[in-house]
Amino acid sequence: MHALSRLAPEVRQYLLVTGNYWAFTLTDGALRMLVVLHFHGLGYSPLQIAALFLFYELFGVVTNLVGGYLGARLGLNRTMNLGLALQVLALLMLTVPGAWLGMAWVMAAQALSGIAKDLNKMSAKSAIKLLVADGGQGRLYHWVALLTGSKNALKGVGFFLGGALLALLGFRGALLVMAAVLALIWLGSIFSLGRDLGRAKAKPKFRELLSKSRAINGLSAARLFLFGARDVWFVVALPVYLSTAFGWDFWQVGGFLALWVIGYGLVQTLAPRVTGTRRGRLPDGRAACAWALALAGLPAAIALGLQGGLPAEAVLLGGLLAFGALFAVNSSLHSYLIVSYAREDGVSLDVGFYYMSNALGRLLGTLLSGWVYQAQGLAACLWISGAFVLLAALISLVLPRHATDG
Repeated sequence: MHALSRLAPEVRQYLLVTGNYWAFTLTDGALRMLVVLHFHGLGYSPLQIAALFLFYELFGVVTNLVGGYLGARLGLNRTMNLGLALQVLALLMLTVPGAWLGMAWVMAAQALSGIAKDLNKMSAKSAIKLLVADGGQGRLYHWVALLTGSKNALKGVGFFLGGALLALLGFRGALLVMAAVLALIWLGSIFSLGRDLGRAKAKPKFRELLSKSRAINGLSAARLFLFGARDVWFVVALPVYLSTAFGWDFWQVGGFLALWVIGYGLVQTLAPRVTGTRRGRLPDGRAACAWALALAGLPAAIALGLQGGLPAEAVLLGGLLAFGALFAVNSSLHSYLIVSYAREDGVSLDVGFYYMSNALGRLLGTLLSGWVYQAQGLAACLWISGAFVLLAALISLVLPRHATDG
């Protein structure tokens, strides 16, 4: 604590925000794995398990929009701490006797967790904008990439943590331990985060929830299709396919996807180097379009390989690795651009609107993933994925050519 107190105030606040986000992310990944493993053991089908997370995604759409408004009016410290408190409550909701753990109760707990996650994420991403001095765009990009990439890597670690806690402590014991640890972090955060962080000087009106910025509207639309393109085959179709076509057991599927998420997060942290900041260049709308175009052909190539009778494991697993790397760069680049485009006074309104589109894309992808896979199979999901990424690339044409514009 003494070493922390000697750091510059903005660095200290960044570390506190990042630490909160990391702790939350670990519990978020662990909770997802706990629910999947526990209810799989109870005999739930993959589609029933996917349905448990439907409200998690649905409530994220509303939370990001309203959460940005609350962050601007009340301060980001309050919305971040509210997210931590709601996650503790969501964890405790699942510790009730087994007879209560029906679909409706679990979906309600996941809805609360989804609200908590998006309040926490919106607060963390918005706070970085305020902790970087004007003109420090390169530093801003590196901080955003580090926060985003480390979050996704830790979510993958959380998958393993959930499995380990389930094996060691059982479902209820694992939830109680996570709730206790996160409650302690929440108490520390209440007294540590800056009290006026992110509070707008002029109180925003509710009608200001929708962005009037062309750059932010364009980036939000591109984000919707980018994340819809991932989840349309990743959420339901891919795990079920790995299980049925390759004969993988649940631990193999969960372990592989956890490693994929960790690798994806690590690539995100390297995105500034990959996109040219070492040569003094910062990404703009042209870069967003180019990287989306590079990604667009991959799902189609995987679909063609599967339909053409090539070795399915080599085609799918190799394609997944390439897709993860390119998607990570696209995602990190978008995360930087929204923080860069957002106005400083009331930053959470712009960031919240953008992540509402992100949540809407995830919801659309989740719904299509189960429906299209059940009706037409994995290849159809992949063709839709490629079309969505292409739409994201075309929409990116309207973005400013320089990150500091608009």
